[in-house]
Amino acid sequence: MFLFEPIPWYSAVAWFVVLGTLILLNEISRRSVWAAVFFFIVLPIVLPFTLWQHDGATGESVGTWFHWVKVYSAIAGCVGFMLIRYTDWAKKYKALLFFPAFILGLNILEAVIREFQVSTFATSLHDGMVITGGKWNIVNGIAGILNIVTICGWAGIVISQRKSKDMLWPDMLWFWIIAYDLWNFAYVYNCVPDHSFYAGAALLLACTIPSFTMAKGAWLQHRAHTLAFWMMFVMAFPTFVDSSMFAVKASQSTDAMWFVSLLSIVANVGVFGYQIRRIFVRKLNPLKDELYTDLNAYKSVKETAELLDNQAVQGQQQPA
Repeated sequence: MFLFEPIPWYSAVAWFVVLGTLILLNEISRRSVWAAVFFFIVLPIVLPFTLWQHDGATGESVGTWFHWVKVYSAIAGCVGFMLIRYTDWAKKYKALLFFPAFILGLNILEAVIREFQVSTFATSLHDGMVITGGKWNIVNGIAGILNIVTICGWAGIVISQRKSKDMLWPDMLWFWIIAYDLWNFAYVYNCVPDHSFYAGAALLLACTIPSFTMAKGAWLQHRAHTLAFWMMFVMAFPTFVDSSMFAVKASQSTDAMWFVSLLSIVANVGVFGYQIRRIFVRKLNPLKDELYTDLNAYKSVKETAELLDNQAVQGQQQPA
C-alpha cells in the first residue's frame, strides 16, 4: 500500500524546501512584529486584488469556499494572536485567552464539515482533482470532533517576556499535537489528496518541529503562521501542487485512506480517554482547570518560559 504515486527526486527536494521555507518564515514573523504586520495584515489586503483571482470555475483546486474560508480563518488567528501577544488586553480581559481555543476549534470544525461533505462523493473529479468519498471520511470526521473536545487549558496561556512575545500554551502537550497531526494529515489526504504531500506532511512538520525544539509551548502560534503562509502561497500559485513538475499525486488507494483515518481515530480516542480519566480521577473542571500541570512535559514548558522571561528581565536591567 502506497500513499502516493512514485515521488521523483526533485519533488522530494521541493518538499524539504517547502518545509525549510515555512520554518524560516515562521521564525521571521514570530520574532518581528513589523514582519508579522506585513505578512498577516498588508499581504491579505493586497493579494485578493492581484494574485488571488479565483472563481472556482476553471477546475483549479483552490477556487472553493473552503479554501477562501481557510485562508482568512488562518490569517484571523495570526492577527488575533498578535493582539494578545503585543497588547495588554489579555491581562485586562482574561476571557480573551479563549480566542486561541475558539479559532483552533473553528478551523478543525471547518475541516470536519468538509470531511462529512466529501463522504458523499463518488470517485470523480472535484475541485480540479480526483476525490473518493467513503466511510473513512466519517471515521476521520469523528476523530476531528474528538480533537476539538480535547482542547483544554486555554486559561493557562501566557505570553513570554522575551522579544518574540511568544504565546505559550503549557497544557497543549505533545500527545494532543500528535493526535492533531494524524487527524489533519488524514483530512488532507482524504479531502485534498493531491495536496497532501506538501499540505499534509511538510506543513504539519513545519509547526511541530519548532514546538518541540526552538519555541516549546508555542505550537498554536506556529500552526497559525505556517498555515497562513501556505494558504497564501497555494492560493497565489495553485499550479505548484496541481500541475507543476513538483506536484505529487495521491495513490487514490482506499486502503491508504482507511489506514490514515484509522490511525487518526485511534490516536484521538486515546487522548480523549486519557483526558476523561484525568478529569474524573483528579476531580478537575475542564472548562477552568489546566489538566496536565503535574506532567514533566507541562513543567518543561513552564520552566522554559520562566527561564527566558528571567533572562529577558535581566537583559532589560543591564546598563546600555
